[in-house]
Amino acid sequence: MKLLFAPASPYSSKVRMAARHLGIELEEIRVNTAENPSELVDANPLGKIPTLITEDGTAIFDSRAIMHYLDRRSDKRLYPKKDEKRTEAEVLEALADGIADCLLAIVYEKRLRPPELVSQDVIERQWAKINRSLDHLDRHLPKTAKKLHGGHFALAATLGYLMLRFPGEWENGRAALTEWPAKFAKHFEPYPALRPKA
Repeated sequence: MKLLFAPASPYSSKVRMAARHLGIELEEIRVNTAENPSELVDANPLGKIPTLITEDGTAIFDSRAIMHYLDRRSDKRLYPKKDEKRTEAEVLEALADGIADCLLAIVYEKRLRPPELVSQDVIERQWAKINRSLDHLDRHLPKTAKKLHGGHFALAATLGYLMLRFPGEWENGRAALTEWPAKFAKHFEPYPALRPKA
């Protein structure tokens, strides 16, 4: 299977970590979405990453659809069997992905618009969502044990993206959340290599 990805993408990071955890080998192909490479847009009309291309040429996107596909392909579980625990994992994944959505909205607002057109109001609205969510996570951190699930990988990827793009802007007053990546890395050693990187 091929995974079209970008190293800085938290969604790509999440999928790459999950595949490694499950023992699923992927041919990782780095793409630049700004260039609309044909390999990407022919597989995924949205032109977004990550996009997984299976052995028979089927394209699977977005990251959550890929995560559930990998879960079905593996003998190991990426999501808990019990409904209540599975829902907890899926909600954690949705929250982490939602934070990543807000962070990317800020990055794109600053990167893609001329400085005079950058909307501070848009940025502040996104930060309000991010701060509420990070405060919630700091108070309700998931337990990290030997049984990692999709929510753990999503959170690890999003915190990795915060460390990459917003160092010093999110940690203050959130000691438990700030310490969580190091605890996660003890249970998943490839984390430093697979978290979002420039």
